[in-house]
Amino acid sequence: MASPAFQLSAQLVGHDADVRAVVFPNPDAVLSASRDCSVRLWQRSSNSSSSPFEAHVTNQGSEYVNSIAYLPPTPEYPEGLVVSGGRDTIIDVRKPTSLPGDNAERLLIGHSHNVCTLDVSPKGRYIVSGGWDSQARVWSVAKWDTEFNLTGHELSVWSVLFLDEHTVVTGCADKNIRIYDLRKAVSGDVQPHSTIYTEDIIRSLGRVPKGHVTGADLVSASNDGVLRFWKLNGQMVAELRGHDMCVYGLAVLPSGEIVSCAEDRTVRVWKDLECVQTITHPAISVWCVAACPDTGDIVSGASDGVARVFTRSADRVASADAIATFEESVKASAIPEQQVGGVNKEKLPGPEFLTNKSGTKEGQVQMIKEDNGSVSAYTWSMATQQWVNVGTVVDSAGSSGRKVEYEGKEYDYVFDVDIEDGKPPLKLPYNLSENPYERARKFLEDNKLPLSYLDNVVQFIEQNTKGVTLGEASGGPDPFGSDARYKPGDEAPRVPKVLPQGEYLSITAAKHEAIVNKILNVNANMISSGRKDAALNPTDQTNLKELRYTLQANKPIDETGLQLILRIATRWAYPDRLPGLDLLRCITGTALAAGFRDIQGRSIIHIAIDAALGTDEEDAPAQPNENFLMMTLRAIANIFASPKGREVAASEANRVLGLLERVVGLRGGAGAGRNNRNVLLAVTTVVLNYSVLARKSASASFAKPDSKKAFARVVERILAEQADGEVVYRGLVGLGTWLYGNSAGAESVDKGVVRGVMERVGEERVRGVGNEVLRLLG
Repeated sequence: MASPAFQLSAQLVGHDADVRAVVFPNPDAVLSASRDCSVRLWQRSSNSSSSPFEAHVTNQGSEYVNSIAYLPPTPEYPEGLVVSGGRDTIIDVRKPTSLPGDNAERLLIGHSHNVCTLDVSPKGRYIVSGGWDSQARVWSVAKWDTEFNLTGHELSVWSVLFLDEHTVVTGCADKNIRIYDLRKAVSGDVQPHSTIYTEDIIRSLGRVPKGHVTGADLVSASNDGVLRFWKLNGQMVAELRGHDMCVYGLAVLPSGEIVSCAEDRTVRVWKDLECVQTITHPAISVWCVAACPDTGDIVSGASDGVARVFTRSADRVASADAIATFEESVKASAIPEQQVGGVNKEKLPGPEFLTNKSGTKEGQVQMIKEDNGSVSAYTWSMATQQWVNVGTVVDSAGSSGRKVEYEGKEYDYVFDVDIEDGKPPLKLPYNLSENPYERARKFLEDNKLPLSYLDNVVQFIEQNTKGVTLGEASGGPDPFGSDARYKPGDEAPRVPKVLPQGEYLSITAAKHEAIVNKILNVNANMISSGRKDAALNPTDQTNLKELRYTLQANKPIDETGLQLILRIATRWAYPDRLPGLDLLRCITGTALAAGFRDIQGRSIIHIAIDAALGTDEEDAPAQPNENFLMMTLRAIANIFASPKGREVAASEANRVLGLLERVVGLRGGAGAGRNNRNVLLAVTTVVLNYSVLARKSASASFAKPDSKKAFARVVERILAEQADGEVVYRGLVGLGTWLYGNSAGAESVDKGVVRGVMERVGEERVRGVGNEVLRLLG
C-alpha cells in the first residue's frame, strides 16, 4: 500500500536569513541554524494558536552559522547538547535551552575556515566536522578535543557521516568520497581506507538502510543534481535523476525512503528508485532537510529564512488556511525563464491541458499559457493526480530583457569586478535564477581568490540585482557611483585584440598547510613501516613547518628550505613524491631555485622532469603519474617569473619540448595525460610562456623555425582533440604569439584544426583569438 503524501505541518518563521542547517531529533523539537548568525530551538506546543512550534533563540553570534548536529541525552546532559559551526571556525556546544548570553558548555577550536558540516556517532562518543579549510576532524566527547584528523582532502569538505562508531565517510569538493576506519589511526591521523572517485562535487551523504532495493551502503548527492548509491567497495549500484540543479541535502526516513533537497526549490521523496513526491518551496533554494527518527516527519530549511515541517500524519497536518497560504506563496513565485529553458509562448498549451492530460511521472513540469497571456509552471503530483501551480515564468534578463553572452552562455548580468589596482577586471556572470552564494563561491574558486571574499561578492550581487522580481523593474542607484566599474545590465564589452601575449603566466595558488600536512602524514607512515632512511627527522619537520609559514607570507625561501623540498621531491619513493613536487612548483619562480644546480650539474627543470618521470628510480614506471607531470609542468611555467628562470628555461627548451611531446602523444606512445585537463592547462601555459620569451629573445635557439614548428605541433594536437575552453584559449594564445610578427612555421599549422576547435568550443573569447590566429596563418 502506498504511503500517504506529505503535507505541510508548520512553517517555522523567525530567522532573518537563509536557514542553512536543520536537525529533527525527536517529535517535539526542531533545531535550525541560519545565516542570521543564530541557532534556534523550536519546541512543539499545544497552546499556540498560530503555530504548533514555539521559537527559542539558543545562540546568537556575529558570523553565519552553517552546520548543526545534536548529541543525544546523557546523565550529565539530560536535554542533550546542540553542536553548531560556521564562519567563525569555532564549534559551539551548548544546552538546547541555553540563552544567547550564556556560556557554551564547550568550544572546539581547530578549523581555520567555515565549518560547513557536522555529524555525531551513533553512540554519541564522537563528533565529526568538515570545513572549507579542507579538514575533517573527529572530536572526542569525553575529552572535548580533536581525537583524529581525517587526511587526504584537497578542497572543501562539504559532508561528513558516521556509518557506525568507527567508520566515517566524507564528501569533498574534489569530487571524492573517502571512507575512514578510525581504528587504523597513526599518531592521531587517519588515512582513507578507500576512496570513491565520482563525477561531480559531493554536497551531501546519507546512510542507506539495510534492505533497500539497491543493496547500497551509502547515497551521495552532487552538484550535477544526481543521487548515486554506492557500496563501500566503490561500486555504484544505482542513480536517481529528477532534480534540475545542485542537490544540497539528504535525509533517510524510518521507512527506508530517501529525501533530498536542491537548488531547484524542491524537496523530493524517493521510494526505492522512484520519486513519489515533489514539494516545491517559495524560495530560490532549499538548503537542508532532516527527518525525525520517531515519526518520519521531515523539516526543510530554505533561502527565504523559513524552516518548514511536513508530515504524513493526519493528526499533525496544518490547518486548511495555513496550507492554502503556503500553496498561494508557491504559486506567486516568479520563475526566471532561464531556469526552465527557452519558452516559446506560441507553442504552449492553454489551461485546458490541465484537465485533459495527466502527467506521466512525479515532478513532471509543464508550461501553460494562461488566458491573460502569462506563462505558469505546473508540476504533476502522483499522490493527488493533479497539476500543481508552482509559479509564473518571467523574462528576468535585467531591466531591458536583454541577455548578455559570456563564454558561450547567456546571462542576465556580466559584471566587471576590480580585485587589484592596475590589473584587468574579472568577469562575474550571473543569472537571477541562481543562488548568489553558489555563484559567488564559483567565481572565487574559478579565479583562485580567498573564500573570505564571499560575503562581499554576495552583497554586491544582491545590491546590483535588487528588485528584479515579478512585476517590478530592475535598477536602482549604483552603490559604487555612476563612474564605477560595476554597471549591472550593461552588455559585455567587445572582445579586445589579444595577440601577441606580452606577459608570462604562473600557476602558483596552493594550499600550503594541506601540502605540509600531507608530507607529514606520509613521513609518519614511512617511519611506522620502517623506511626511516629517507624520512624526515624532527629537525626537518620543524623546518618544514617554518617553510610553510614562509610560503604563506610570500617571503623568499632559504637554502635549507630548498634542499628540504628537493629531498622530498627526488629522494622519496616515487609514489610518495607528489606533495614534494607541489612545493617545488611553488618556489621555482624564485631566483634561488631558478639558479640551483645539483652536483651532477642538473638545472631545477632537469631535476623536476627526472623526478616526475621516475628516471632516477631503478624500476622507472612505464607510464608516469599524471599528477606528477602536472606539478612539474607547473614548476616549469612558474620559472619564467624571474630573469634567471627565463635564462634556465631557454637553455632547457629542448628537454621541455620532449616532455610536452610525450604528454600529448607526439613521442613515446599514446600520451601521458593528454586527456587530463589539469595537465593540459599546464602544457598550454608552458607553451604560452615560451612563445612570450621567444618574442623577447628572437635570437635564442629555441625561437628558430624548427623549434617553433615543434611547439606549434604540440598545440595543434591539443586543439584537434580538446574542447575545454580554458585549455583551448591558452593554446590558441600561445600559438598566435609564436606566429605573431614572424610567419615562419605557419605553413605547418592546419587551419582546419583552428576552425574546428572554434566551432566545437563556441566561446566568444575562443572565437576572437581563433580569428586572430587564422589571420596570421594567411
